[in-house]
Amino acid sequence: MIKWLLAWRYFFKRPISILAVVAVALCVFIVLVVMTVMNGLLRDFKQKNHNYAGDCIIASDSLVGFGYYEDFTSILEEQPYIEAVSPMAKGVGLVHLKQYKWDSGIEIHGIDPLLHSRVTSFADTLHYQKQTPEDAFRPQYAPQSDGCITGIELIPLGRRKTDGTYLYHDKPMRMELVISAFPLNIKGGLLRSLDLVSTKSFYYSDDSHSGLVKVDGAVVYIPLEQAQILCGMDSPIKRISSLHIRFADGESVQSSVAKVRRLWDEFVAQNINKPGGSLFSNVRVQSWQQNRRSVIAPMEKEQIMMTMLFLMLGVITVFIVFVVLYMIISHKSKDIGILKSMGVSMSSILGIFLLFSIFIASTGSLVGSVLGWIFLYKINDLEDWLYKNHNWQLWDRTVYAIGDIPNQVAPEVLAIIVGSAVFACMIGALVPGLQAARKKPVQSLQVNQL
Repeated sequence: MIKWLLAWRYFFKRPISILAVVAVALCVFIVLVVMTVMNGLLRDFKQKNHNYAGDCIIASDSLVGFGYYEDFTSILEEQPYIEAVSPMAKGVGLVHLKQYKWDSGIEIHGIDPLLHSRVTSFADTLHYQKQTPEDAFRPQYAPQSDGCITGIELIPLGRRKTDGTYLYHDKPMRMELVISAFPLNIKGGLLRSLDLVSTKSFYYSDDSHSGLVKVDGAVVYIPLEQAQILCGMDSPIKRISSLHIRFADGESVQSSVAKVRRLWDEFVAQNINKPGGSLFSNVRVQSWQQNRRSVIAPMEKEQIMMTMLFLMLGVITVFIVFVVLYMIISHKSKDIGILKSMGVSMSSILGIFLLFSIFIASTGSLVGSVLGWIFLYKINDLEDWLYKNHNWQLWDRTVYAIGDIPNQVAPEVLAIIVGSAVFACMIGALVPGLQAARKKPVQSLQVNQL
């Protein structure tokens, strides 16, 4: 009991303890805010990639694609753990917007919008045809014409507002987009000469807002059959670039991907000797995390770097607690000597100062956590106020694809931060505490020490 009483007395009777509490509270506040925002951004970014790709992707590394996909799709649809399958034909090309005399390089994605919406969240990215994705390629102003869907950031119409939202008309604007592609034969060479590239006019029918900058700024979606014709995938063997798969609810992604991989290996072994079978060598069966790794990994590295930088705040906390305890011990030699002369053990003396450090960590963590939670709760309102009154935003929404700043505190993150603060304070108290515990009563009670 005496350990608790003395530690409590030192904590309240020494004003310098406030310095250590403030240091811990400031560190916890900063780390909690930064880690919550970074974790939220990374979590949202991963979810957007998952929504974009589906659960599993069978994709070719080559623009030539692979054939016999219809046969394998039939096999997949028979599996009880698979909910839906969507083929996609990809290519690169150019788009020309006659109305604005504007040109740009693009990625062409050929899909069946209804199938793709069953596998991914494609329908949710649409604006005009969100409820009826089967009509997504049917322009309202020209229902008999071939339509296309553009990434929301592709056509530079200045529609994005400073708060991150977009301006929409009541109906899609009448725009004709001329898309040119370079069709490849089954061997990867140009199917036609350069003066006979595949060109076709499409009419703008909707926007797709996936929240992925590279996708929304470069992709044009067109019907699967049209994409196969433009990219030369319609002959001599109908080909696609990827198959996107959604697993049934409750199925493990990793184990289901392994099952699909076994099915694919068996399918390849049966069809490798058919015309175009050599294209199977470029095909990979991957989970959505593996398929989108190249875009997710840089953001994960940024999060790790931020975590490493803020670990330095823990070093500052250790140093401050060390200084505070060293000063307290240097002024409490008499107390320590009396305790030692009464037979208090070294471990009990050390325990007093470790308890003192725990009080500092607990109080500082509580204050920092509460202030951090309040700040995060109000962070979007604060940013809105700063923008309205001072024209300042943390992230310029005309540049970054961010809506509200993530502010949901994860209990596990808070627990790690508080646990780290307590550990850092105990490390800071260890050396001064051992120094006090090793003092002999005769040294502590010398006249010049009193």
